[in-house]
Amino acid sequence: MSLSLSQIPVAILAGGLATRLRPITEKIPKSLVPVAGRPFLAHQLEMLHARGIRHVVLCIGFLGEMIQREFGNEAFGIKLEYSFDGEKLLGTGGAIKRALPKLGTEFFILYGDSYLPLQYAPIAESFHRSGKLGLMTVYHNEGKYDASNVVFRDGEIVVYDKKAKLPEMRHIDYGLSMFKASVFEAYAADQVFDLAEVMGKLVREKQLAGYEVPERFYEMGSPSGLAELEKLLAPKHVGMTKHE
Repeated sequence: MSLSLSQIPVAILAGGLATRLRPITEKIPKSLVPVAGRPFLAHQLEMLHARGIRHVVLCIGFLGEMIQREFGNEAFGIKLEYSFDGEKLLGTGGAIKRALPKLGTEFFILYGDSYLPLQYAPIAESFHRSGKLGLMTVYHNEGKYDASNVVFRDGEIVVYDKKAKLPEMRHIDYGLSMFKASVFEAYAADQVFDLAEVMGKLVREKQLAGYEVPERFYEMGSPSGLAELEKLLAPKHVGMTKHE
């Protein structure tokens, strides 16, 4: 059976305060920070459409209304929906819990500052084959692009911890995951919790599949990452400067 990615939504976590990018993010949310002449979210959505994704739910908080005004209900051939944190920031896990009615039974989760040059279909297929409740993509990082936080052995995630720094941690959470909605049922509505907590629990229950990605990741959540991504996405030729 061929897998249709058009049926699987992507939740983009775009509700944080983006303190590392201040003063840029004091007046605009991180998703609207210009990269190579366009809001970063435009680059994300364009890539998602090229990979076959047709439905995105944006989990937004701080200055989120600006994103909704800028992008509306459809952009780059992708249907857009919005889930607001509300009065308080709910954390990455709490934001997903709130968005569940828009996400259906299974979905991808992508960080709002990640630019990931990878194919989504093999990841969804791997997730379905695993029979597990969640999947984390990992990259053999060796501490190069950020602190490694995963022990990945024989195709399995053995340890995931963002705080403990173990010498055998050679991989890093790549920034894309996939879940069945039932994972979030145990958490209360409006409960503040982090996605890392959910993943750690699934690792302990042997319910988090691992998928190793060969290509490095890019991010624009830090000034150095933003500068690097600017170089990557800058138009290479005069003929490629057309803005959507």
